[in-house]
Amino acid sequence: MPASIEEHLARILEARHHDPFQILGRREEAWEAVLRVHLPHAREARVADLDEPMTPLGAHGLYEWRGSAERLPRRPRIRWWDHDGAEREQHDPYSFEAPQLPDFDIHLFNEGRHWHAYRFLGAHPHSVDGVPGVRFAVWAPAAERVSVVGDFNRWDGRCHPMRVRGGSGVWELFLPDLPPGSLYKYEIRNRDTGAVLLKTDPYGQQFELRPQTAGIVPQPGGFAWADQDWLHRRAAEDWLHRPMSVYEVHLGSWQQDEDGHFLNYRELARRLVAYVRETGFTHVELLPVTEHPYDGSWGYQTTGYYAPTSRFGTPDDFRFFVNHCHEHGIGVILDWAPGHFPRDAHALARFDGSALYEHEDPRLGEHRDWGTLIFNYGRNEVKNFLISSAMYWVEEFHIDGLRVDAVASMLYLDYSREEGDWLPNKFGGNENLDAIQFLRDLNSSVQGRHPGALIIAEESTSWPQVTRPTWLGGLGFALKWNMGWMNDTLEYFKKDPVHRHFHHDQLTFGLLYAFTENFVLPFSHDEVVHGKRSLLYRMPGDEWQRFANLRLLYTYMWTYPGKKLLFMGCEYGQGNEWDAARALEWHLLQYPFHAGVRQLVGDLNALYTREPALHHFDFEWQGFEWIDCHDAWQSVLSYLRKGPDPADVLVCAMNFTPVPREGYRIGVPAPGRYREVLNSDSHFYGGSNLGNLEAEAEDIPWMGRPYSVVLTLPPLAGIVLRPMDASGQGGED
Repeated sequence: MPASIEEHLARILEARHHDPFQILGRREEAWEAVLRVHLPHAREARVADLDEPMTPLGAHGLYEWRGSAERLPRRPRIRWWDHDGAEREQHDPYSFEAPQLPDFDIHLFNEGRHWHAYRFLGAHPHSVDGVPGVRFAVWAPAAERVSVVGDFNRWDGRCHPMRVRGGSGVWELFLPDLPPGSLYKYEIRNRDTGAVLLKTDPYGQQFELRPQTAGIVPQPGGFAWADQDWLHRRAAEDWLHRPMSVYEVHLGSWQQDEDGHFLNYRELARRLVAYVRETGFTHVELLPVTEHPYDGSWGYQTTGYYAPTSRFGTPDDFRFFVNHCHEHGIGVILDWAPGHFPRDAHALARFDGSALYEHEDPRLGEHRDWGTLIFNYGRNEVKNFLISSAMYWVEEFHIDGLRVDAVASMLYLDYSREEGDWLPNKFGGNENLDAIQFLRDLNSSVQGRHPGALIIAEESTSWPQVTRPTWLGGLGFALKWNMGWMNDTLEYFKKDPVHRHFHHDQLTFGLLYAFTENFVLPFSHDEVVHGKRSLLYRMPGDEWQRFANLRLLYTYMWTYPGKKLLFMGCEYGQGNEWDAARALEWHLLQYPFHAGVRQLVGDLNALYTREPALHHFDFEWQGFEWIDCHDAWQSVLSYLRKGPDPADVLVCAMNFTPVPREGYRIGVPAPGRYREVLNSDSHFYGGSNLGNLEAEAEDIPWMGRPYSVVLTLPPLAGIVLRPMDASGQGGED
């Protein structure tokens, strides 16, 4: 039996009505027009268009007007006065009776096939019949009532309850006359418990500066992008065979102003682009700029999956940052964390009073290591939420790639769990089948629609085919961080050189799997925090040897197959561990050893970018060939890097001891002279300046090759030589 008007009004007054349009707004009843409004803070109300009073229905803020339908406008305005005498005038939101969200969008969303959910969920400037305002929409299926609250209605959930769209769990409301910049949240009453929650918008595109947490209604789009040439090149280029050298940056601590405060995205763009171009990196990778409440999480405990953090400015300020990078030939990669989310009461955790985004069972829904919650990847609307977030950053901010954090924790149900503290999948295994499907959908949808936009996995196990296509059974990522190479290499370098010959296999083992995935070689922020010390102070020996080891490490890295990633400060050998609360130690660049390391990194980037032999076959065995990997006793490695042209060959030799190797013979593939094009022991970098300007190949077979050269291998250093052509040209020095 339909509810009576009295029952509807009672539910409005009790703030538990699921569809206030059934009783509020302009309607026709018994041959007359009725306008009914609920203004909890009003002492008097009038129909402004008619300048006629409305009749109070009791003393609870309910008012009504009855009269001829011809006299009452379709979108009437209400003028009312609060108890302090302040006057307000606004269109009645419940007279905009037609639903504003298309049924098709809601259908796709519930099916888990809407990759652009951000376009209809959240807060969006919107007009109806020429009346401007804001359309709000949120998914909260366990709610009995949802209201929009904000600085425009005293944060009172009685004022603007929303309407639920059938059984979809989606609630919507158009608020006319509300300007961009207004602060808002959602007040949610749980259907089962009656608990009232105050939550930020999961799809919010801008938030207040922490510790405040309200959403900010975004300004209508209008940023003037100037990077179309970049986007066209990105889509057309063969990124697999292009150089990619990434500078990883935490914006809050890269540089700060004179008072130790954050810089704006625009100022960061100008400073950072100039520095990155000077040092030769092709991309910057930003630790998460998605909104987060706690600085100490570095952004990895995200609460705003659609919002650039307000610590550094507005969304348009961040658009300027990306645009400025692109205009100067620098790609932008964003760290993105769909593996977990924080428990903060104002955000996603138990959003509508139920385990909505997470799992109810803590054996599936909690990360004990981080004190965070795990997304329910098998729920259609949650998958939509995450994939739409990825799509949002690529489409709305022109991001060139997303590095997905903590992929291993997503793939394994028993990740960091004791026996009995996890639930197997339906086949009895430890693989998270829902997460696997989510990752495949993520990669195929984003990269399929945006060629050249790369999804990168931080995956720390030997999960197979991470970077192979989904149609071959892979996960579909473009790239994967090579954590095995990173760990083995740093473990080797921390050893005193006198012991290194016992651990030679830590350098050679990586080539057994180097081409099984599309690998990035990462020395990231994780390697310079939590007591691990800086890369410089993980090196053994005295000051000279530490810097020499660091230069050797980078030379080895840049001549090894794989794209490159280096965390900020490492490029000049910062001494202290990274501290996210303080700016980098830029004053160190006044000292020759530190300046030398930065010069070497710049020269390595230039060589890597210039020489196809160092980047064209980063992921294919054709680009690498051992000359000798067996000289463990002297801790020397030698190898060839090769490009697509037979003339694109470089000879690389690394001496991992402080003992110079005079008269060291290695085999080479062709006769002629070889010119040294890089030497990490050069005095330009702070080295001892021992090396070889040129070397003549002799007709002496060596190491299975028809020719050989005799070299001087400088101490704790790497050298790179290039064959000289008949004109004597052998590349730039």
